Amino acid sequence: QVELVESGGGLVQTGGSLRLSCAASGRFASLNAMGWYRQAAGKQRVLVAIVASAGNTNYADSVKGRFTISRDNAINTMYLQMNSLKPEDTATYYCNANVQETWSRRRGYWGQGTQVTVSS
Repeated sequence: QVELVESGGGLVQTGGSLRLSCAASGRFASLNAMGWYRQAAGKQRVLVAIVASAGNTNYADSVKGRFTISRDNAINTMYLQMNSLKPEDTATYYCNANVQETWSRRRGYWGQGTQVTVSS
């Protein structure tokens, strides 16, 4: 079993910054692509940013230039640096990982979510 634990959420004013972390633990061979998603109240969960195992990244248009996704494969941890935060960034942020459990089996996992609230 694999566990993803997010941290770093909180309350910040417009224009402020936060850094989210997602640490993977448990038994697995490796981590493939990892990503951050967010879900605002009453809305669907949407992709924010994704990072491949080699480091390639992709971002939602709404966060380009403000958010930076990264990962440290040595410690199985992914990060999301969020700058110039806006009230519309308010949401629960979820970590997702495509986990290579064994050489022949991969499975997707979700973290429990961390709340980010941006006050105007």
